[in-house]
Order: sequence, then C-alpha cells, then structure tokens
Amino acid sequence: MSQVTFQVNAQVNAQPEDEWQAHLDAARGQTVYFHAWGGSAEANRYLRWAAGELREHYDIRLRHVRVADISEAVTRLLAESRSDASASAVDLLWVNGKNFHALKEADVLLGDLSTQVPNSHLLDSQLPYTVDFGIPTDDYELPWGMGQFYLMYNRESAPELEPDGYLSPAALLDFAQGNPGTLSYPLPPDFHGTTFLKQLLIALSDNDPRLAEPYQVATGEALLTQLFAYLDQLHPLLWRDGRAFVGSAAEQQRLFADGRLLMAMSFNPGELVSAKARGSLAQSSEAVSLGPQAITNSHYLAIPRHASAPSAALVTMNFFLSPKAQQRKADPEYWGDPAVLKAEHLQTAPELRFESASEPHVSWNEVIEAAWRERYE
Repeated sequence: MSQVTFQVNAQVNAQPEDEWQAHLDAARGQTVYFHAWGGSAEANRYLRWAAGELREHYDIRLRHVRVADISEAVTRLLAESRSDASASAVDLLWVNGKNFHALKEADVLLGDLSTQVPNSHLLDSQLPYTVDFGIPTDDYELPWGMGQFYLMYNRESAPELEPDGYLSPAALLDFAQGNPGTLSYPLPPDFHGTTFLKQLLIALSDNDPRLAEPYQVATGEALLTQLFAYLDQLHPLLWRDGRAFVGSAAEQQRLFADGRLLMAMSFNPGELVSAKARGSLAQSSEAVSLGPQAITNSHYLAIPRHASAPSAALVTMNFFLSPKAQQRKADPEYWGDPAVLKAEHLQTAPELRFESASEPHVSWNEVIEAAWRERYE
C-alpha cells in the first residue's frame, strides 16, 4: 500500500480547508487528556506509540488518563456539568454503551463530529456504528474499533462444542460440573462480567427480540428468570464456589494462563492471536462463541463540549481514524483491535470470528446488574 499521509483533504468532508488548518494551528503545543480504560497492556502500548506520533507530527501531548472503568470519567463530566464548569478536565474519551447514553442524555458532548473530523469520510458505512446499545449516536461519537465477545479455552481440556462450532449454555454447565472450581467470570458491573451475562441471556433465549427494545417489567421478567435459573445452577460449580469472582478479564486471563482456570474471556477479536504470539497464552488456546451468535459492537471516541483543548482533541481523533493509526491498531502484533475504515484504505486486518448479535438495548444493562447484585451479593 502506498505511503499514507496523516492529513486528508478536509473539503471531502464538507469542512473548509482553512477551518481545519485553524484547528491544526491551534492544536500545536496543547495537551489532550484522553480518559480511556487502562486494563489492556496492548491498548496501553498502542497509545504510547500514538502519543509519540502526535508529538512528532502535530506537537500535541497525549496524556492517557487510565481508568478502571470509563464511568469514572463520565461521573466527572456529569459533576462538571452540574457545577457549570467552563472547561473540562477531560478532552477526549473512549466510550460506548450505557456511558455514552448517560453523556448524551446530559448534553455534555460535542456534536456534528463527522463534519469536523476529516478522516470520518474513510469510515466503513456498512458497519452498524450509528446505533450504540440501541441508542442513535447522532454524531456525538465516532467509531474507533470493533469488539466481539468470546470465550477462551485450551484444546487439552476442551468443552464439548456444537456441530456448528459454538459452545451452548448447556455444554458450559456440563463442563463446569465436570471441572468444579475452574470457571469464573468478572464481577459485575465490570464490563466483561456484564457482557457475559448478556451473552448468556441471548444464548438462552435464542436472541429474543425483546432484548432489542427498552426493558419492560411485564415482558422482561420472564427472560431474567431464565437467566438466573441458569446462574443458580452454575454458581456453586465456579471458582471459590461462586462466592467470589475475578475482578477483571485481565485477572481471569492470568489465572487461565496459569492453569488455575480453564476459561477466560475477551472482547478484542485479535487478543488471543496477540497473546499466543507473545507466549502469554499457550498455543493450544482457542476461541469460541457462547451461543451461535456473539455480541458485537463498536467502541467510540467522543469529545466533551467544554474540553479544554478542543482543537487538539479533534486533531487527535482525526489521527486515530487515519489509515496508518487504524492499520497499526488492527495488527495483532500491536493490539489486534479491528479497524473501522473502508477496506481500500487498509492492508490486512483481523476479521470478526463469529456470527454477530447486536447488544441488547442499553436499559438491560442496569436491570441485569441490579438484579444480579440483589440476588448474589
């Protein structure tokens, strides 16, 4: 592929060239405080590379503010909005799902991003990025990558899979019964833990269409009853008898690598390939979908309306959507997070492994987490 430049013709995306140049000029010397999940070594390493590129080519200092959960940044932004702060401590954030919904509801995000970020015209319009957990994005966030939920297991102690190659909830329960104390999942509301519960619900209910709609007690309780009847059978068979749970997907993967757990989970389609290449997971490790369809979504970048360095945040977002940055991010050697650009702007990139299922409507997150805490804590 020919050498990719960092800047594109801004006029392609309906922004006058002089306006984009004004952002480039204003961004020089600014610092962008990028609030993003810090629990992935691959993502952290990628952001260190991006910081070097932004410093060299744009004189922008990228500061990765590592958070255990992006809800920490959301709480801060909502507090700032209530105090009428004139400038936010957050310039850019990695967000999706219920956290985006909360920020959109509070009207604290910069809008019309596609007209302000030139590289947005490179996005693959075939990807379902205009809806986030059932909520229209309305140009308040732009996709940065793709995620798909899956489980990891070792061929040497493998569960029984369906003929189509997926793991059914019934087979997972059988595997837990045959290997007590060797399975777990992250404690909700950890993102991966809640996603595991939603994935189970999709698989148990054959992706009931009610999951795509806002939760209604009259129709939703039956689905929750199905989920918790299954968990009541599973929990006594889990690690520490289901009385304690791992704190994160990263901790679960470490225990899996050590052989103390027989399964782990991920939302990064390239993570298993990367881990095997680094030697942190055995070459016999495999990926499998829990149910015939795997929850698949986009994750996004957003800018607060009152960001302290708005021009630098826009230039940084534009860089993250450049072919060079997207290609490096998609390479399993560096991160393995799938690109969101049209194929003609990329070299090879990891593909999604499994048939996709949409995220349930955002309202299901809170309902599932609250019901889980009431039942098991």
